[in-house]
Amino acid sequence: WNATNTFLDSLMKASHQVGMPISSQPLEVKYLRRDKGVEELFRSWRESQKELQIVLVIVDGKGENSRYDEVKHVGDTVIGVPTQCVQARNVKKNQLTTLTNLCLKINAKLGGTNSIISPSLRSELFSEPVIVLGADVTHPSPGDTHKPSIAAVVGSLNKEVSRYSTAVRVQEHRQEVIADLQSMVKELLLEFYRATKLKPLRIVFFRDGVSEGQFQKVLLHELSAIQKACRSLQEDYKPGITFIVVQKRHHTRLFCAKEQDQEGKSCNVPPGTTVDTVITHPHDFDFYLCSHAGIQGTSRSCHYYVLWDDNSLTANQMQSLCFQLCHTYARCNRSVSYPAPTYYAHHVAFRARSHLQDWERKSESSSTASSSGQEQQLPLDDMKKAVTVEQNMKKSMYFA
Repeated sequence: WNATNTFLDSLMKASHQVGMPISSQPLEVKYLRRDKGVEELFRSWRESQKELQIVLVIVDGKGENSRYDEVKHVGDTVIGVPTQCVQARNVKKNQLTTLTNLCLKINAKLGGTNSIISPSLRSELFSEPVIVLGADVTHPSPGDTHKPSIAAVVGSLNKEVSRYSTAVRVQEHRQEVIADLQSMVKELLLEFYRATKLKPLRIVFFRDGVSEGQFQKVLLHELSAIQKACRSLQEDYKPGITFIVVQKRHHTRLFCAKEQDQEGKSCNVPPGTTVDTVITHPHDFDFYLCSHAGIQGTSRSCHYYVLWDDNSLTANQMQSLCFQLCHTYARCNRSVSYPAPTYYAHHVAFRARSHLQDWERKSESSSTASSSGQEQQLPLDDMKKAVTVEQNMKKSMYFA
């Protein structure tokens, strides 16, 4: 208890230093025994504590015994209250870097903004209403033959591109194309309109996790799905669409030709280094951008492949847009290697996987094992419910 109280006092001090002051001690501190349910406790707090904004949970390590999946599933999909987990060993260490990082996450989850692109530097693209979408599909582990893939799409809610709404779907096992993209994009367009009272005139779509062999298949289905989503809202609504694939799994590495240009102990290229000639495709619109500072080892740049561009962005405009979006990631106060919407879609998909795992554990414990010993096909409709977050949570960055 002493370590917990010390940690909470330090967190309050750190929050004042970073400009998001936590003004009071916790409404209630409770130790949860392993035989007690998280849902029951959260429900009692939701009913008794009208001022409840977030639940801070100290978990014992990672893995099945940490109850992380259960906490997130109950908070995100059942009760609808943001949760922030911190490992017990980090509570004992009580380091300022951990406390600052927690403040960034808590601020984002409660509707705050950690960083924005300076209006004077912001891309010309944002002179009109623009929605930025990020999409990713996460697949089950190798060797699994029946669990579904999970598709996630996030969409920006403001002109600063700092707040995002989410849409998640369960789909067929190892299917890379997002099957229900039309309804997902429609949801996000409606959320953008509710937040801004404006219809986006341009859509920038960042797609993660697509290999070059899948480009045409993904573009054919997903570009059409975005266009249909727009037409379903209004027949003559045809915003310009820019479709960009972001690749991190490649073998290209960038090095400085001159020693004085190297940065850090690992002698990496400086953040913002862009290559769009010689090593890129001779005809297609692609480029390499190293947007982060490599702290350890050789930096791995991102490969951006523009598959479709109704907005006729120049190479400089496209590269500037991608680099700027790498600076708006809420969990970090420096530029990251991926554009923020792509990172967020990745987090949302993995959070949905966490929700599904907790649901599966509860289902297995409440049902009898099959006498045949064969794997049972999980009901897809039930899994869809398991990954659907509570309505109020869709507009909050619960995944931060």
